[in-house]
Parts: sequence; C-alpha cells; structure tokens
Amino acid sequence: MLLLTVAALGAVRSSTVRQQHEQVTWPDATVSYEAIVVSEPVAKPKTTAVDMIIVGDGRKVKAYIARDSASSRLAIGQRLQLCSHIERNHDWHQGTFDYRRYLEVHGFAGQTFVRAGDWQQLTDSWEGLPAWQRLRLHFLCYRHSLLERYRAMGIDDEAYAVVAAMTLGDKSAMSCELRDVYAVSGASHVLALSGLHLGIIYMLLSLLVMGRRWRFVTQLSAVAGIWAFALLVGLPSSVVRAAMMISVYALLSLVHRGRPSLNALSLAALVILIVSPYSLYDVGFQLSFAAMLAIVTIQPLLEGIVSREWLFDHSVLRWLWGLATISVAAQVGTAPLVAYYFGRFSTYFLLTNFVVIPATTLILYLALAALITIHYTIFFSEALLMVVGWLNSALTLIAVRLPCRSIEGLRPSMLQTAMVYVIIISLYQIIIRYDKHL
Repeated sequence: MLLLTVAALGAVRSSTVRQQHEQVTWPDATVSYEAIVVSEPVAKPKTTAVDMIIVGDGRKVKAYIARDSASSRLAIGQRLQLCSHIERNHDWHQGTFDYRRYLEVHGFAGQTFVRAGDWQQLTDSWEGLPAWQRLRLHFLCYRHSLLERYRAMGIDDEAYAVVAAMTLGDKSAMSCELRDVYAVSGASHVLALSGLHLGIIYMLLSLLVMGRRWRFVTQLSAVAGIWAFALLVGLPSSVVRAAMMISVYALLSLVHRGRPSLNALSLAALVILIVSPYSLYDVGFQLSFAAMLAIVTIQPLLEGIVSREWLFDHSVLRWLWGLATISVAAQVGTAPLVAYYFGRFSTYFLLTNFVVIPATTLILYLALAALITIHYTIFFSEALLMVVGWLNSALTLIAVRLPCRSIEGLRPSMLQTAMVYVIIISLYQIIIRYDKHL
C-alpha cells in the first residue's frame, strides 16, 4: 500500500508539473525584458549559449546570443537588458533524444535568439530574484572565480576542460573531440560529478576535521562541507543523490548503525523526485541511480567470489579486486541505458576504470592543493597538468588505437531495454536464493 501510495502521488505530481509546462505562454511579438545570466557561457559556431532567469518573472530561458566581441565577455551573474522573441521549447528528436523533454527536465520554460545590438549589460544586481536563486548565484559566482584561478595558473585548453569538469562540474569548455575520447573509452562518468567525487571529498574532509572526542562535530562538519560543494557545482541530480547518501551514512554512523546503502539511495531518489518529478526523465539521473543501485546490490555478490580472509592478507589485491567488482557492477547497471540513449558499449571499461579512478583521485587532491596553497601553487599546478596530460593520453590510446574499442550502432527499443533489466533482476534473485540454500 505504501508503494502504491507513493507511486500515485508521484503520478499526480508529475501530471501537475506537465500541465504547468503546457500552459506556458509567451508574447507573439518581440519584447523587452531584463534577465540574469545563471550559467557559464558556451561558445557555439555562431552564437554564445547562456541560461538566463527573467527578472520579475522567475522563468528560466535558454538564450542564444549572436556571437561577437561583446557576447564573448558574458559572465555568470551579469544583468542584461534584452529585446527578442521568446518561444516555447521546440519539439526536436534525434533517435531517443527528446530536446523538448530535455529542456523541461532542466527547468527551461522557453528559448530565444538575440541578435547583436539587441542587448546590453546593466549594472550587476540580483534584485527581483528569489532568495534561493540569489544564494545559488553566490555559489556559482564563487565557482566562476575558482575557474578563473585555474586559468591564471596556466591550466588551459584540454587540461582546463578536464579539471573544470572533474572538480567543479563545469563542462562548458569540453570540445566534441575530447568528449568522444572519454565516451568511447568508457570514462564519461568521471566528467560528471557523482558519488566517486563526493566520496573522495568526504574522506578528505573527514581527515581534515578528524577527532575521536568530537565525532559529532567531525561528521556534521564533513556533511556541511559536502552540501556546500553541492551548491558550488549547481546541485545536479547525481551530486544531490551522492550528498544525501553520504549524509545519511555519516549521521547514522554516529549511533553505530550499519551503512544503509539501499535505504539511503531510495530516500535520495524520493526526495529528488518530490522536488523535481521530471528528473525521472533526466539521463544523468537514470544513469546515476542505476549505477549506484547495481553497486549496492550486485557488487557484494561479485566481491564474495574471492575469500575475504585471503583478500585481507593482500591489501593491494584487495584494492584491485574491489575496484574491478565496483566497475563491473556499475557497468551491468548502466550498460542497457547507455545502449538505449547513446547506441554504444565500451569494451575496455574495466581497463579504463583502472586508469581513471586513481587519476581522478590525484586530480581532485592536486586541484584542491593548488587552490588553497600560496607558496606551492606552481608546483601543484604543474603536477596537475602532468596527471591530466597522462590521463588524456591514456584515454586517447584506448579510444583511438586499441582494436574493438567500442560496439557502435546499438539501438534497442524501450521494451528491449526494460526486458534486459528484467533478466538482470531475475538472475540476481536466482543467485540470492541459491546463496541462501548453501
């Protein structure tokens, strides 16, 4: 009954949000309005793409501003006076990609093209925005200042794109070629902030504020730091999911309870979908939860193949085996969705994870050290460039030179994808029942 009640409430909430999107109307003529830039500008061949919130209206719009010297200087937090025709989200499909649904999932109520000369920058002011949006803009502006510090350190081009994506969740500088290298090699997940990144940050924060006598303060400080980082990177669903799971784990560890992974994952999904029902259709949301669900359920079965007593006597092999089982479990959970949405299966995903996970850990630590130190900034930034260069070279080797690096052209239907998950769940249940009878 609880399951049916939650499902019914979710259906009602989703229907309400859908009606709100369908009722969005814009004037048929060109209108003048003020808006505030709330995303890092992305340079297109002929335009500069930015996300804007209309002042006084509160609706979010995807804007394409004609590219010139003025639009290239746009920055997050700027207040603009614009004159353009705002349209409803376009219906555009390519394969399984629904552009209109993508915009609605990410909160866009419309889109517009602004010609050169039809806009000007005003004095920066966030008046007219809700308090929550102003708080979020404060964090995003601080993230922008950190991104500028990366450039001041001499980190640019592909190295900057990777460091910005891995540490601060900004993928605006990623080129199509670099995205393809990470996608074909099976390393795209390290560019999207998730449980891997927040787990590393949580361990670092726990070490910095460690204290057995002040365990409550230690865990509370680490959780506060995790949520501050989530705000800093814009609260994507994968980060919110990971932050909620870490928070539940950290707080319940104070009363010496076991790690409630599956319950914490369910709680995170429930909260996110209550706040934003359309997140269910977000590819990032689906991949994030599918990967974590597989890790929580399948990874312990894979890990049990090798004797735990033997693994405890061999720490290096224990780490390698743990990394391998997590990688395989996550791949089992996400491979059907990746095939459905992107038509690809990366055959060297296991080799790739042995490369990217240690590199990601080093990149996060070196980036933090470069940002907070004064006298050793050059040393850490050069070390960071070296690690990123090594990572990009290794992934390029996997994505370009190794044979049969990926299986392309996979286009399963939605029914076929669902049936694959039914088979995976059935096999999991059979193995669980078999283990209980041993």
